[in-house]
Amino acid sequence: MTANPIAYQQLPARTRRRLAVTSLLRSLLVSGVIVAGYFLLPMSRLDRSLTVALGGGLAVVTLVLVWQIREITRSPYPRVRAIGALTTSVPLFLAVFATTYYLMGLARPENFSEPLTRLDSAYFTVTIFATVGFGDVVAVSPAARAVAIVQMLGDLVIVGLVARTFLDAVQHSLSRREG
Repeated sequence: MTANPIAYQQLPARTRRRLAVTSLLRSLLVSGVIVAGYFLLPMSRLDRSLTVALGGGLAVVTLVLVWQIREITRSPYPRVRAIGALTTSVPLFLAVFATTYYLMGLARPENFSEPLTRLDSAYFTVTIFATVGFGDVVAVSPAARAVAIVQMLGDLVIVGLVARTFLDAVQHSLSRREG
């Protein structure tokens, strides 16, 4: 859907809506694949060191964010593209941490206040992201607490810096189109 911005503006409103809905549905599909992958792919142990595994996951998230920002600035419909970018980037970020917590719990159940299933790990990840912190699942070991701190800092980056960067990319794209 890389269209000339001028040509895009000349499309009938119905066609523009269809393109926007298609873009959003594609993003939701990708999010669904991320969530399904988290719950369905085999995970039995932490094969590499925790730092390497978490670092690799965060590197992938960073590359996806950089690519998304570039695509927003090039898009003929940057607002829709930014929403789609958040719809795929946030679940990917959360899946990286949920996977990390799950594998940490498998390797050493004493890392947390209770044994973690995949759903428990996802729940713990989302309670940290949402800053709710019910306290029913708690990171107990220094390693688990360190990962939780990294997630909290990453949450701030995702919510603040990435959202702001996406908005700036939208503004850049819109001003480039008008000028």
